[in-house]
Amino acid sequence: MACLDRLSPWEKEVSIAFAHLSRSQLRGLVLWSAGIALTGSAGICQISALLALLLNQGEQTVFQRLREWYLDGSQKSGKKRREIEVRTCFAPLLRWVIRLWASAEKRLPLVVDATSLGNSWTVLAVSVVLNGGAIPVAWKVLRAEEEGSWRPHWEKLFADLEGAIPADWFVIVLADRGLYARWMWDVIRARGWHPFLRINLEVKASEADQDDFDWLSRWVPQPGAHWEGVVDCFVGKKSRLRATLLMHWEPGYESAWAIVTDLDPVEAQVSWYGLRTWIESGFKDFKRGLWGWQHSKMTHASSVERLWLAMSLAQLWCLSVGATVEQQEQQQALLPLEERLPETHVARKKRQGSPATSAPRRLSCVLRGRLHLLASVWLAQPLVVGRLVPQAWPATIDPPQKHVPPASRHGTKTPRDKERRRRQKQRASERSRALG
Repeated sequence: MACLDRLSPWEKEVSIAFAHLSRSQLRGLVLWSAGIALTGSAGICQISALLALLLNQGEQTVFQRLREWYLDGSQKSGKKRREIEVRTCFAPLLRWVIRLWASAEKRLPLVVDATSLGNSWTVLAVSVVLNGGAIPVAWKVLRAEEEGSWRPHWEKLFADLEGAIPADWFVIVLADRGLYARWMWDVIRARGWHPFLRINLEVKASEADQDDFDWLSRWVPQPGAHWEGVVDCFVGKKSRLRATLLMHWEPGYESAWAIVTDLDPVEAQVSWYGLRTWIESGFKDFKRGLWGWQHSKMTHASSVERLWLAMSLAQLWCLSVGATVEQQEQQQALLPLEERLPETHVARKKRQGSPATSAPRRLSCVLRGRLHLLASVWLAQPLVVGRLVPQAWPATIDPPQKHVPPASRHGTKTPRDKERRRRQKQRASERSRALG
């Protein structure tokens, strides 16, 4: 089976999702995303070398075709110079995610966060998170040293996703405490979605219709404490917010989680905030974990945004295949032992043990999906698209994975602790300034 024939299922999916793109733009997006998924790299040299072998074309020819795809129209030669406007792809990409969503529950978690690439780029991203990973569906690339508020960019990203999610879906939008702002709360609610935002403990609040404003820490004074209720948050009248406050201090963490949401206390669980951490795995996939974006030499923000489009499609493809494979393995594990083993297996004659249960994830869902795509290439099989089978939302808060050194617990900071704290304060200061 020819390579292009095996890519046809993927090309069909991309063409359906982005019907507004031209034929050449679609073909470039297919080749870029397939090349990233198969090479495990977003580097144009590796991708063009592989595709040249698979397509039986000259490597320089493929290289130039891929390069033309991400350039601005002004950087191209010829009269019919066109460029991909990435913003027009955000809503179609999110609709594609919804179409692949294989769950009876119409619940979708979105996470807003920023990631950086050294002193070169800062990317503001809205991502769908599932199964320990993340799929960016809208993003804005900024120069790392660029000054100004991030607010207009976030508002445009939310506007670009307008109408992509059906009105009967339950959507929560999670963000870390460095990104909380009243205007973000209002923007999220304006779209019929539910904010699920972490705030700092250095905030005062009172129970609804009470005047006893005090620090949030009074409700969770020690590890293991939990509290929830409707409060008036923030003393200032301009910033005051009536919301549901969910608080929990899991033993092993330095401080408590404090989440504000517009959901009723009986509808929401503070443990859902654990979904936000999955975007960190998504950013890791884009960098050193899988696609190697940190090696990019691009100098135009618009080119980086187009590369992110290709990487997001590769992420979607691999995650869908990995989620489908995980579901099949779980279903297989629930079968009686004798049905799971070959006909000649000795255990069919004498059953031992009890039925297997689902095992913890040993490989990330994205990586497992990529390995299955590589196996399909090896076996000359079509490169099919899977389904996004989301795992259950967290019902408990996982204990911290990193061990806290005794010296740190007793207040004695090592040089490494001090440097980490200095960087955290610097990032928090930059985010506060950028949010405006």
